[in-house]
Amino acid sequence: MKLFLDDIRQPQECIHYMQKRIGALNPIYLEDWTVVRNYKDFVEAVTNHIDEITHVSFDHDLADIHYDPTTWREGFVYQEETGHDCAVWLKNFYKERGKELPILFVHSMNPVGTQNIINVFK
Repeated sequence: MKLFLDDIRQPQECIHYMQKRIGALNPIYLEDWTVVRNYKDFVEAVTNHIDEITHVSFDHDLADIHYDPTTWREGFVYQEETGHDCAVWLKNFYKERGKELPILFVHSMNPVGTQNIINVFK
């Protein structure tokens, strides 16, 4: 099972820019993915299918508020979870169960968010 976390896009929409990030693996975005749109659905899918998940692809910005830089305030904690929150949860969930992480990609268009998700798994 391939899990695709994104509030708007479908996996096939990533094919045009993920080539630069993952090279020859890029056609994977043309395969079948299970799409989840938010943190709650992500947690539910992983919890229910942990033994089936082979790949996860992360978006960072999962709510409208994440797209509007005029709403960003230093130190403000948003109620809406991001892909980064999902990544932190996933890493801890797998570690607590002694499971090896699936293959991970970050397809987010947010460069800072992308790097933050990558840093979770370093």
